[in-house]
Amino acid sequence: MKIVKILEQPVRLKSNISNSLVNFSTHTVSVLAVVTDKIINGKPATGLAFNSIGRFDQSGILRNRMIPRLLSAKPDSLLNPETERLCPAKVLKCAMQNEKPGGHGDRAHAASALEIAIWDLNAKIEDEPAAITIARSFGRRLEIPKISVYAAGGYYYEGQHAQALQDELKGYQDNGFTMFKMKIGGASMAEDIQRIESALSIAGAGTNLAVDANGRFGLDQAIEYGQAMQPYALRWYEEAGDPLDYDLNRQLADAYTGPLATGENLFSRQDVKNLVMYAGMRPSLDIFQMDPGLSYGITEYAAMLTELKKNGYDRTFAYPHGGQLMGFHVVAGLGLGGCEVYPGVFQPMGGFQDGAVIENGMATIPDTPGFGFERKANLAVQFAELGQ
Repeated sequence: MKIVKILEQPVRLKSNISNSLVNFSTHTVSVLAVVTDKIINGKPATGLAFNSIGRFDQSGILRNRMIPRLLSAKPDSLLNPETERLCPAKVLKCAMQNEKPGGHGDRAHAASALEIAIWDLNAKIEDEPAAITIARSFGRRLEIPKISVYAAGGYYYEGQHAQALQDELKGYQDNGFTMFKMKIGGASMAEDIQRIESALSIAGAGTNLAVDANGRFGLDQAIEYGQAMQPYALRWYEEAGDPLDYDLNRQLADAYTGPLATGENLFSRQDVKNLVMYAGMRPSLDIFQMDPGLSYGITEYAAMLTELKKNGYDRTFAYPHGGQLMGFHVVAGLGLGGCEVYPGVFQPMGGFQDGAVIENGMATIPDTPGFGFERKANLAVQFAELGQ
């Protein structure tokens, strides 16, 4: 089996929303297809993927560096000799030829899309959901369990007020969600506290509501917000400061007794090692949000989980950033704590397959082979336009 062609194009996100630092109205995502010479049901077996939501497309890195490396590689060098199928780890290694260590950034997101497409491809060849393929590859067993999911939203919309936030969360609740996440840091603290109280009128207990500052605060403001939010006993307080300021996170952990969450902007095993060594993360309390769609794919993400285990942290405290089908399958396949969902924003990538049922905050992996992008109509259109 060999790769015949790799197609990529940027897609504009349909989200005119903002967090405390970023307006997403101009954001794009790279969608790609890895087409092989293997035939399934009369068509070339093809793996589909995209880099994760919330960054920009990586068309230049993919087209000018990584895709040419894969297309020029000897086909056998990319195969798993035991299965004679494309090996995600070998594809990743080939894509990263002549790249210096460190300085991950957009390069990590570009490589992720290629590596994850191979998981989709292999699951389709096995005629099974990607979660099963992932679980088997890492020596785990999956019986299509129900996965804990939470609805991410609560962004800053132009002219938004407390009632609009309540209406948004109530809509998620009506669709079966019981836990929610909202943004803070894009308004005054007094206004954000009012927004939290408005959200709690829908969410109920604080353990059903997480807040995300998207790295907005310095240490003093992070602690000030933490002290103001402490009485609400929130599910977690996410990315208070710069994600690489481990000392800030450590000092905040000393001052704030509730769960902290971070990791979505860490893209390598070494980043995670530094996080657990220097950032004061507390076992069985704090949440890890590394995203395989941003961090070289599932191969590197599994290495991150190994780093957590070595340092005494349980994988059930991993809740990957992402809010889409890829993350859903990774959570199920690797036995993680739960999955973020963007049911109302970041289309066409955000959310699950059409007709997905959420009951009491739980969802079941669909039986579609691969990640199931084909069962999400507005996303399937984007892949069809690649012109496979």
